[in-house]
Amino acid sequence: MSASQPRQTADAAPTLLVKIFGKDRPGITAGLFDTLAAYSLDVIDIEQVVTRGRIVLCALVTSPEAGGAEGELRATVHSWADSLKLQAEIISGTGDNRPRGSGRSHVTVLGHPLSAESTAAIAARITSTGGNIDRIFRLAKYPVTAVEFAVSGTETEPLRTALATEAAEIGVDVAVVSAGLHHRAQRLVVMDVDSTLIQDEVIELFAAHAGCEEQVAEVTARAMAGELDFEQSLHARVALLAGLDASVVDKVRAEVRLTPGARTLIRTLKRLGYQVGVVSGGFTQVTDALKDQLGLDFASANTLEIVDGKLTGRVVGEIVDRAGKARLLRRFAAEAGVPLSQTVAIGDGANDLDMLNAAGLGVAFNAKPVVRRAADTAVNVPFLDTVLYLLGITREEVEEVEATESPESG
Repeated sequence: MSASQPRQTADAAPTLLVKIFGKDRPGITAGLFDTLAAYSLDVIDIEQVVTRGRIVLCALVTSPEAGGAEGELRATVHSWADSLKLQAEIISGTGDNRPRGSGRSHVTVLGHPLSAESTAAIAARITSTGGNIDRIFRLAKYPVTAVEFAVSGTETEPLRTALATEAAEIGVDVAVVSAGLHHRAQRLVVMDVDSTLIQDEVIELFAAHAGCEEQVAEVTARAMAGELDFEQSLHARVALLAGLDASVVDKVRAEVRLTPGARTLIRTLKRLGYQVGVVSGGFTQVTDALKDQLGLDFASANTLEIVDGKLTGRVVGEIVDRAGKARLLRRFAAEAGVPLSQTVAIGDGANDLDMLNAAGLGVAFNAKPVVRRAADTAVNVPFLDTVLYLLGITREEVEEVEATESPESG
């Protein structure tokens, strides 16, 4: 269509939807368009899906202008399809696909496994909000099944609210983000450390060496659930570490266990050009080592005071608490040159809530109930790299990054 051709003329032009079904093999797409090329058609749209070796290929093309040519085209396409033991269907119509509704979102669903019942419930809830599912694409089949729905016709926020309720009821994880260029843009990802990047609570590892692990663990649990003021609880717990020899720092570093998928998450993000940081209510004595070990761009935490080779039971410097984590997210974003809307925050405890709410996408990872209710989305499987699927990154892309890493890189 030329720039001057009226839109209504193009929309009313006769078109054909050519659909091909059957066993996939190399050359089907080329063969179909070689067949159509004899009729000097314009291609308006193409979609192709291959599932378990079966292809569905759809081509929306202009109708041939010569009299009788459409009947000849139909016969030729059917003959070509029969020669390859494929099925063909050709549907006459006018114009292009109908315009998609305003308001577009990407809905990512994670299941372990993903049942037909769960998928039906999610699809029905999308429909009930006035949304239409335009496309569905599988992002991963392990360690979880992850599928992405492209949805139009409803705004992102009400869709997110509706699907969060549904997801909680049926036991799947659902993330809803606004569609657009930013969905694929490079971002800043900032995560909590204790019980997020790592499986442990660092202060409890220190407490185990001081013989007060149970006492500290109880206070930590109440603080993470939002029952206690974080700063007060931090000072109370750190005070119990007074007198520990500074050599315990190396022991604790050796005891830290990364969350499954943590290395894969960071390696993939870094290879794709993302910047990655951590903020922690724990201690720089551990987070600085993690920054070096994992190649992180940013790291900030509290610092245990050490005097004459002993822990004093105090922290020095500005406290990294709930509000502090949000401030650090903003600071990291400014230093990275990334708009706050392009940031992703990941955390599990009540002291992560301000950070999760400030980020463009807040992800509650195996989080406390108060955090799951407040975050944009929740991930409740024990694999940190599943967060990649919420960003539209496929398992194949992850494996490509992993294949380029040497075994020595960990």
